[in-house]
Amino acid sequence: MTKRLNEKQIAAITILAQPKRGGLTYEEVAEQVGVARSTLYEWKKSDLFNEALKREVVRNTLDRLPEVLESVPDHIIKDGNAAMLRTYLQMHDLLSDKLEIDNKASTESTSDLDAMKAEIARMRNERKALE
Repeated sequence: MTKRLNEKQIAAITILAQPKRGGLTYEEVAEQVGVARSTLYEWKKSDLFNEALKREVVRNTLDRLPEVLESVPDHIIKDGNAAMLRTYLQMHDLLSDKLEIDNKASTESTSDLDAMKAEIARMRNERKALE
């Protein structure tokens, strides 16, 4: 059975999704919704409640996203914010976390390895001769 949020939870999410909780404290939010503050804190532990809250925050801020994204390059340049630069590049598919490694040994590296092994054997033989 799929769990759903009740009307009071939805009302709380509507308030909590506003910037700075609409200027209300958690106590005031709980009072306005008609629950105890402890109930509000219990709801905040719920994945269902938090996912709904995140969706509401996104809905409330989506229209400002172009402005935010437009300001990002200025912040990167002014503040030298490497994390923001990384996020910006990832957002534009200019940076990838994918790392490719060529694990095929070349014949040159194989001959280098053979040469090293021969040199080690020669040094061991010299040491034995000195003993």
